[in-house]
Amino acid sequence: MTTSSVLITGASTGIGAVYADRFARRGHDLVLVARDQAKLEALAARLQQNYRIHVDVLPADLTKAGDLAKVEKRLQDDPRIDTLINNAGIAQSGGFIQQTSSSIDQLIALNTTALTRLAAAVAPRLVQAGKGSIVNISSVVGLAPEFGMSVYGATKAFVLFLSQGMSMELSAKGVYVQAVLPAGTYTEIWQRAGIDISDFSQMMHVDELVDAALVGFDRREGVTIPPLHKAERWDNLDATRQALLSDIKQAEAAERYKTA
Repeated sequence: MTTSSVLITGASTGIGAVYADRFARRGHDLVLVARDQAKLEALAARLQQNYRIHVDVLPADLTKAGDLAKVEKRLQDDPRIDTLINNAGIAQSGGFIQQTSSSIDQLIALNTTALTRLAAAVAPRLVQAGKGSIVNISSVVGLAPEFGMSVYGATKAFVLFLSQGMSMELSAKGVYVQAVLPAGTYTEIWQRAGIDISDFSQMMHVDELVDAALVGFDRREGVTIPPLHKAERWDNLDATRQALLSDIKQAEAAERYKTA
């Protein structure tokens, strides 16, 4: 049994609940965060009974300033928490012109603002300790504007970029940062977004997704894409990106833009 704790957001169902189960199996105590207190308490009771670990339930709506601040404080003040699973998120239904101001605000508040603030809350303490992990759940949609989920995909592209930047800054200080990019997965996120998946192609079951993500976690991968079957595709994409950066000469415009 370890003495460390793992804080998991969006823990009441789906990906977060499976992460809770897997870390409980590994002997970690847990802090479970979600809006649905009843589901959190039921999950906590089951995990405590099955694995003899301690589980704290922290009900919070991370789109609300007061609730977000409460979780930030727990991450800042609890020295036993050495792993953050930044999983809470929502999807969107409809195209860009169907989005409302309130739906955009909620999507960005949860998928980017809350995730960033929670990572920022725990990172200084992990750096001081010289160890710890932050896992941010992104999505392959963040690589694919062709999928037509523009705002959602943009939030997930943000999460990938943020994770890579955090890794560049924090890895040398002992803090591991992982971005996990699922594709379509059978969770409640679709129903909550009002998306009918009855005609979708077959998707991945959540247990398989999390187990694969944890293989990447144990290998200390920076970016883990469980549904990507040719790993070299990601390696090639990243190499091409770096080559592109080497061709950027900021002192002058490219020759093709010097004539009308």
